[in-house]
Amino acid sequence: MLVADVDEAAAARVADEIAGSGFSHRVEVSLAAEMLALVERAEVEWDGLDVMVNNAGVGVAATTPETDEADWDRLMDINLKGTFLGMKYAIPVLRDSGGGCVINISSVAAIVGVAERAAYSAAKGGILALTRAAAIDHIAEGVRINCICPGTVDTPWVRRITEGLPDPEAARAAMRARQPHGRLVSAEEIAAMAAYLASDEAGSIVGAAMIVDGGLTAR
Repeated sequence: MLVADVDEAAAARVADEIAGSGFSHRVEVSLAAEMLALVERAEVEWDGLDVMVNNAGVGVAATTPETDEADWDRLMDINLKGTFLGMKYAIPVLRDSGGGCVINISSVAAIVGVAERAAYSAAKGGILALTRAAAIDHIAEGVRINCICPGTVDTPWVRRITEGLPDPEAARAAMRARQPHGRLVSAEEIAAMAAYLASDEAGSIVGAAMIVDGGLTAR
């Protein structure tokens, strides 16, 4: 497995946890040359490619009028353009390797309205639409493309957002309360869904948005 991140040290830590098969690679997902180099390295390491997971993402808490243009551009570059570039370079290699799958990380914010997440919702909605379009384009080539739509996941980004608020614990409690199962989604639950989508058992899942949100969108 090749673990890529703009934070090279973080990527290396995760790669070290993958006994005997992990490599790390620094990448800025919004730069075409760096994404091409990432895919080329994976192809060299394993003489092909089986799975590509596009997971890089950032967010900002703001309504549309409050969103700074620079923040908008940054979210589109990393969240949406980064996913596009990952697919652009990975799909031909997956096809030439005999088939494989792409798993993109979207969000429930692509499906339902989430307060003060205007730019984030737009970028994640773009990922969902791009996933579905590409799934139709490439399934005949043996490349399955799907996305995962998480609810609020317990990540460092969520912790950074709440720590900057007047009452961080109240903010975290509100995040937990808006999910019917009463807690944040764990990163391990998202990883398990990605592993399933990459498996042979998911062979008929094409262009899907797999929701992992504790029931948020079922309300």
